[in-house]
Amino acid sequence: MQIIKYMIPQDFNEWYRCITVACGIKPDRNFIEGRIQALENKTDSYTESFIQLYGKQHYENVLSWFYMAKGKVKA
Repeated sequence: MQIIKYMIPQDFNEWYRCITVACGIKPDRNFIEGRIQALENKTDSYTESFIQLYGKQHYENVLSWFYMAKGKVKA
């Protein structure tokens, strides 16, 4: 069993494990595309809050991880 060292994921694998195992989400294409669309809207209140809480670097990481995940799911 892999132990996550940080509360905030530091790379794609940790993030994906958090989404799929800890949160129990099966990230299908619709889920991923919806999250990408929401995160790309920097005027969205959720996105603004996310950036304020976690910082711009983590926001950019998460957005890139969603794009990576999108490339891994079947159409």
